[in-house]
Amino acid sequence: MKMKYYFIGCLVFLMSCSKDYLEKKPYNALPIEDALKSEADILVALRGAYASLRNVDLYGRTIPVLGDLMADVTYQSLSNSNRYTFYNQYATPVVDGNALGLWTAGYQTILRVNNIIASSVDGTANARQYKGEAHAIRALVYFELVRFFAKPYTDDPSGLGVPIITTFNITVKPKRNTVAEVYALILDDLSKAYSLITQTTNSSQFSKYAAKALEAKVHLFKADMANARTAALDVITNGGYTLVGANNYVTYWQNPAPLSNKLETLFEVSSDGVANLGFDALGYIYSQNGYGDMICASDLYTQYAATDVRRSLLTQGIRSGPAVFVNKYTNIITDRDDTKVLRLSDIYLIAAEASLASNESDARNYLNAVATRRDPSFIGFTSSGATLLEDILTERRKELAFEGHRFHDLNRLKRTINRSTDYPASARTIPYPFNRRLLPIPQAEMDANPNMVQNQGY
Repeated sequence: MKMKYYFIGCLVFLMSCSKDYLEKKPYNALPIEDALKSEADILVALRGAYASLRNVDLYGRTIPVLGDLMADVTYQSLSNSNRYTFYNQYATPVVDGNALGLWTAGYQTILRVNNIIASSVDGTANARQYKGEAHAIRALVYFELVRFFAKPYTDDPSGLGVPIITTFNITVKPKRNTVAEVYALILDDLSKAYSLITQTTNSSQFSKYAAKALEAKVHLFKADMANARTAALDVITNGGYTLVGANNYVTYWQNPAPLSNKLETLFEVSSDGVANLGFDALGYIYSQNGYGDMICASDLYTQYAATDVRRSLLTQGIRSGPAVFVNKYTNIITDRDDTKVLRLSDIYLIAAEASLASNESDARNYLNAVATRRDPSFIGFTSSGATLLEDILTERRKELAFEGHRFHDLNRLKRTINRSTDYPASARTIPYPFNRRLLPIPQAEMDANPNMVQNQGY
């Protein structure tokens, strides 16, 4: 009873307080509109936004893992730590923690950069740079969300995408925008990023040409080949980046630090000896000195020629039977491996695919620029037409393996996912369309937001 009277007393006290007292700002918190009032404030917020990309369910691990595991690149070893088992089986429930984590961490990052973009600080080179990078981060996160939680643009641009939120508002309960609307926002953000960013620091921050590289990829996923080609060639011709060669390929992957020499990496999410995920880092789930759960699909391994330098990052061994171990991420203590998001080889392969309809010679040249660097004994592709397209897609599978691209490629092309006998018998042929090729809108979001619509089949 005493607590009841105490509560009533507090309520009476608050009701009797003057309006001026109630309107005072909290002494230990700043309203959003007052939080970012200087370049230094924006820079701190921007660093926080980059750090948030390291979340375990963003680029810390889940995004690159699912991009291969849900395709035909990696499978879960029978001896495993029970991480991502549902995805290996194509049996993901609406309460799955990784889907929830991707959704939640994605929107938390979006809210962070919305605050930066909306800041009143403007007019200086640094402020424009920081806001440009914020636009690029928002575009990147929305690109991941719309590809995991919605059907591809090439299926139905008017279909349900993901909610667009462009302000800092943690209470909003939005509806899902269309896929086309989400892509329009992404491209608008990338256009602004390209015009605002003037400085290049290192591969752990968005540069002008990293934003343009992402734009090329977005156009590819819209099947807008003309614009994909234009954006990709801008990066190749004007960006100043160079492809890593066979002689320094292994060293390139062994290096855990961001690059400032414009070698191959356009953008990566940084981890180091202090800021890292420890046992939850990407490398730990691949390394046999860690969890070692994710194994290279056996049919992919056979596609690499003995003289292909990429094969040197794969090792045959035994783990619940014969297995091919992935050694692309070897730094699992002290300075951890960064997660590579945009590489120049990807852009060359985008240029190849985007050139196919208009200039097959160019398409072969861009394809061979990657293939012959990886295998010095290979004289290059001479194919044309439909065969050349298959060669490009095969090279994408080989070149971008273990980086999380293949699943999205197969979705945009609306192709059946044919998985080898490494995978569970019930999940070896994944047709398109198939409801489980989308992640579920998390049940927690469905419960909290009456305006949300669940994906079909969940």
